[in-house]
This record gives sequence, structure tokens and C-alpha cells, in this order.
Amino acid sequence: MLDDWELWACAQQVIQQHKSDAPRHVAIRIGELAAAGDTDGVEAWSEIARRVDQLMDYRSGRPLSKQ
Repeated sequence: MLDDWELWACAQQVIQQHKSDAPRHVAIRIGELAAAGDTDGVEAWSEIARRVDQLMDYRSGRPLSKQ
């Protein structure tokens, strides 16, 4: 499992790459990992999803750090 810092870094990277589609990208990735039976991957990406959720402003669809 990734440590807390790495999870935050992953979340930020996903937001930088996918912008307002970051939550959708994470959900798709979790689905792929679940279908493959990768429970560790699902757990890690679920933690990334939680952090993406905290970093995004859903009113504007932008990362909070860009406001």
C-alpha cells in the first residue's frame, strides 16, 4: 500500500492529467481493477478517489488549488 504522501501525490497527478474528468477516470480505474480481482489496487485507488474528491471543486470542475 502507498503511504499517505504518495496517495496525495497520485491524486494531484490524476487531476493534472484529467482535469474535470479526474473523478470519472478514477472510477473507471477502480472498475477495471475490481474486474481483474485486484483488491489491493481497488483499495489504493479508492483512497486516491477520496483525495481527488477533497481536491476538486465540483461547482467549477477545477482543482481547488487553481482558484
